[in-house]
Amino acid sequence: MKSTNTEERTKKKSREITGFILLALALFLLLCLVSHSPSDPSLTHFVADKAHTKNMGGFVGSYISAGMLGFFGLSAYLFPILFIVFAFKLFLSRAFKISIAITMGFIGIVFSLSAILAARFDTISFFGYALKPGGMLGIFSTRFLYSYLNQIGAYILLVVILLVSLIITFDISFVSIAKSVMRIVKGILGGFRSFVMIRAERLKRKKKITRHQKARIAQEAPRIDDKSAAKEAAQVKKQDQVAFEFAQGGGTFTLPPLTLLDRVERKDLRMKKESLVMNARLLEKKLSDFGVEGKVVEVMPGPVITMYELEPAPGVKINRITNLADDLALALKAQSVRIVAPIPGKSVIGIEIPNQLREPVHLKDVLDNVEFLESKHRLAIGLGKDIVGTPVVADLAKMPHLLIAGTTGSGKSVSLNAMICSILFRSMPDDVKFLMIDPKRLELSAYEGIPHLLHPVVVNPKKASQTLKWAVDEMERRYKVISELGVKSIERYNRLLEKREKTKGMEVGDASSPETSGETATVHEKLPYIIIVIDELADLMMVAQRNVEESLARLAQMARAAGIHLILATQRPSVDVITGIIKANFPIRISFQVSSKVDSRTILDY
Repeated sequence: MKSTNTEERTKKKSREITGFILLALALFLLLCLVSHSPSDPSLTHFVADKAHTKNMGGFVGSYISAGMLGFFGLSAYLFPILFIVFAFKLFLSRAFKISIAITMGFIGIVFSLSAILAARFDTISFFGYALKPGGMLGIFSTRFLYSYLNQIGAYILLVVILLVSLIITFDISFVSIAKSVMRIVKGILGGFRSFVMIRAERLKRKKKITRHQKARIAQEAPRIDDKSAAKEAAQVKKQDQVAFEFAQGGGTFTLPPLTLLDRVERKDLRMKKESLVMNARLLEKKLSDFGVEGKVVEVMPGPVITMYELEPAPGVKINRITNLADDLALALKAQSVRIVAPIPGKSVIGIEIPNQLREPVHLKDVLDNVEFLESKHRLAIGLGKDIVGTPVVADLAKMPHLLIAGTTGSGKSVSLNAMICSILFRSMPDDVKFLMIDPKRLELSAYEGIPHLLHPVVVNPKKASQTLKWAVDEMERRYKVISELGVKSIERYNRLLEKREKTKGMEVGDASSPETSGETATVHEKLPYIIIVIDELADLMMVAQRNVEESLARLAQMARAAGIHLILATQRPSVDVITGIIKANFPIRISFQVSSKVDSRTILDY
């Protein structure tokens, strides 16, 4: 009995000693492999000064890591990993011992994985140095197998060896694993099916509203201020889409028709109105739960949010309502709730709630509207719709420059294209010219060849700097020409030329192209507006920051009266892109979603 206990204690000690040796060996190998450097001494690389070895394992570690990575490739990392697994098995299991079968399985894993990596990859970059992922073992193994089995046969054999080796080494069953995965998948599908059935049952209950409830809701319903009918009446009669060429017939320019834009499908809003009434009643109930009495007197639906105008009961303080924004968002299951207290000019409080289904805003909705068609703005641009769905049209000439920021996918490029199209649908080439700079070569390439372009779309950042320098020279030339007629702006200059029947003999430069200088002698002629569009300002600032910043600052400060306007867009509104000089001269800015709050402050703060 004593000999049995002594033998058991001896086996336990030997297992622990073997486990600690494996752990120490695994840690040492892992440090050697992770800190491997091709500049350290090895069998293939002689270094005289061995004291400055970078490897954490020192001189010995550099030889070990170079040898293992060179012979086994990435499979060398299996050694410390498997040693750690074996060590813990020795600690936790009395029955486990490193047998010949486990050793052969381990060799099979290393061999098959090295060969698979060598067959799949030639050379990879690993921690900054080139590495053969399969090592010499994998390279020679695949060559040998390819010569007898070809590629497909070699892959099949290697995968079989890998699976069998895993089964032998770790005593696992892939069939049992597959059954466990199937049980988990069935459980997830069953839970999802139950969730769908419960959800459908709840929706059925919500739809069962009695006639008495419907009549009461209809009687007490707030007024729905839906301007869709008025907007549709102001729309131009729909026509079929047509093909369009700028020059038709004898070469005269024709403005493109709005039928080029996609048709907008109108949806019936009757169900939507019922939903708005229900939401208004729900809002009143939730406010009542928080001890705030009031009545929704008007609902203003918009494409993205809906504003509910709440008339609070006598004695209710505004602060009690404004402090409930987060509580209302939670109670109404909304992403956020904004409270406007009070609405200027009204004795009501506005509560803005995001719509569950957002209505897409189409460009045709904005341009095919009386707000845009009858606009008196010289450079009218469609910006979209406001919170109640009214098209928003602005005058670029009054801005007079625009700075746009937004991360990838936030809508920045869509907005930029909408502004350009707004001008193209209204302005003749003699009235407006474009200078487009697109370092990304993607967004503005569609406008190549239109008659409004002063110059082909500039895609080279270095040439873009020269283009902006030309714009500065053109601005100075225009001021000189305008001053010769004793006027102060391009509008008065062009108006004066229209009054004069034929003005000859006065020398001005030709503004037909950035590649012409301002010294060519011509008669006074109409000066078109010039709109400079830069799609990615960050790329220009990386190449020639000083020249670009200087040109943009001069144009932003002085170019308004000369009829030159800037639209800058960037997806990285950091301080090294939007510098203080640029920011100070662009009071009008549009910000879409950006990547950080620091970028948001950079673009929005004054």
